[in-house]
Amino acid sequence: MAASWRVLRVTLLLFLLVRSLSAASATLIDDADDDLEGLEELLAIDEEEEQKGGGGGDGGGASSRSSEAEVLRRAQRIVLELSNENAKKVVDSNEAVLLLGYTPWCPRSAELMPRFAEAATTLEEMGSSLVVAKLDAERHAKAASLLGIKGFPTILLFTNRTALTYRGGFTKEEIVIWARKKTGVPVIRLSSINDAEEFLRQHQIFVIGLFEKYEGPEHAEFVKAATTDNEVQFVETNDVNIAKVLFPEVGTEKKFIELVKSEPERYEKFVDNFEVEKILQFVDYNKFPLVTVLTELNSARVYSSAIKLQVFIFAAANEFKDLYPLLQDVARPYKTNIMFVYVDNAEDNLAKPFLTLYGLEAEKPIVTAFDNRIGSKYLLESDLTRNTLEEFCSGLLHGYLPPYFKSEPIPHEKGLIEKVVGKTFDASVLDNSENVFLEVYTPWCFDCETTSKQIEKLAKHFKGLENLKFARIDASSNEHPKLQINNYPTLVFYPAGDKSNPIKVSKKSSLKELIAFINKNIRSDDGGRITDSDHNKKDEL
Repeated sequence: MAASWRVLRVTLLLFLLVRSLSAASATLIDDADDDLEGLEELLAIDEEEEQKGGGGGDGGGASSRSSEAEVLRRAQRIVLELSNENAKKVVDSNEAVLLLGYTPWCPRSAELMPRFAEAATTLEEMGSSLVVAKLDAERHAKAASLLGIKGFPTILLFTNRTALTYRGGFTKEEIVIWARKKTGVPVIRLSSINDAEEFLRQHQIFVIGLFEKYEGPEHAEFVKAATTDNEVQFVETNDVNIAKVLFPEVGTEKKFIELVKSEPERYEKFVDNFEVEKILQFVDYNKFPLVTVLTELNSARVYSSAIKLQVFIFAAANEFKDLYPLLQDVARPYKTNIMFVYVDNAEDNLAKPFLTLYGLEAEKPIVTAFDNRIGSKYLLESDLTRNTLEEFCSGLLHGYLPPYFKSEPIPHEKGLIEKVVGKTFDASVLDNSENVFLEVYTPWCFDCETTSKQIEKLAKHFKGLENLKFARIDASSNEHPKLQINNYPTLVFYPAGDKSNPIKVSKKSSLKELIAFINKNIRSDDGGRITDSDHNKKDEL
């Protein structure tokens, strides 16, 4: 009973928080007490029920409930609701404004709102003078357009009326770090062991710098790196004992830079010159875990990672649990060269776009890879084992892995118009000695059906003519490196003996125009033009 009431309490808190963020007034929200009175009454009922059910022995229960109510109260009071009437005035009259543009119907907006409110509360606790606000961009479209809100949700930071778009993750910590860095607080300075212990409790990943004095060229480079980086909190101290709280492996150095993460591979030591670009590179290449679990919240960071070789593992959650030790072992030697990313097959929004790109279904664990430097993709086509994965990663790193192009199964049926797939494109089109008239289509293309009927009439008209073949390929399910087309339908004529110079044909051509085009361009096996006498019986309908 107590547990169910706790669930109800948390649900109620979240509901009231989102509601308060959507209905807050244009100024500080002092009229939220009515909601809070109702909430406090329900919390009192909650406490009474827990005591009746024997769940009142939790000495921290009342304190926890009071804390939850206070968090809600503070969030209500510090996030301003902007409108068409006051948006420009708020932005123009404040030195720095952190603004969330949202719409009530957007799921991502609803997901972000509580975290944005938590970030606002944290910023206030840290003494930030930043004004935190939100704008219903659908209800106040004029203000949204004026402030440059084009998508939802959007976070903008206005400093002296100039807007900077937030492109980081959607956690409270990431929002707070970015906002503080962009408003003049790139580095947190720790002066006591208590401060260090509290910092360690609140941060999952950070860069620590130890300096005898907070001055000099090396310290200046550290601060520049902290200001430039948008995601990771930088912290500094001049006391080795304080540094040991955050980085126990401190030696005898009088200055150092280290990266600390909350994972088995916890500590990474910087061993290069104290230069801003090298510090940033060190952070970019070491900030992710050995195996990163892809989520909606970190997807933007993963896709924009400095590590351009990325291996994606698609599996069910229970399969990943078994595979995790193997993946970590294989990933360890490649940790600054290849990024390993796990995607839960059950997360359709994350997994499906990737699997569709490969034309695959998630029936078993799947391993794919991307080289984002050249835009190539790869597939581990054998079963996933330690040996096959190691060989796959080695090939990816050293450039001898063959790129993957999706293809439907090789068709066996024959017809007036040959079905071409990715695996048969070379044999059917490029290496074939015949002239090939190819129709490239997709099932979702609006104009493709009309064009297909036209090509079927054309194929019937030329039926029986040697050295000419009609073919079609579904570009949504098949790929080939020499078929780079993104407009559908597309008609391409490959002349015999000169397949490296295909001719694009207008899809708006009439049947007579297509017949005339083929008669003009058809060639013999050796690439020579066929004379009119060779096919004059095909000149007319």
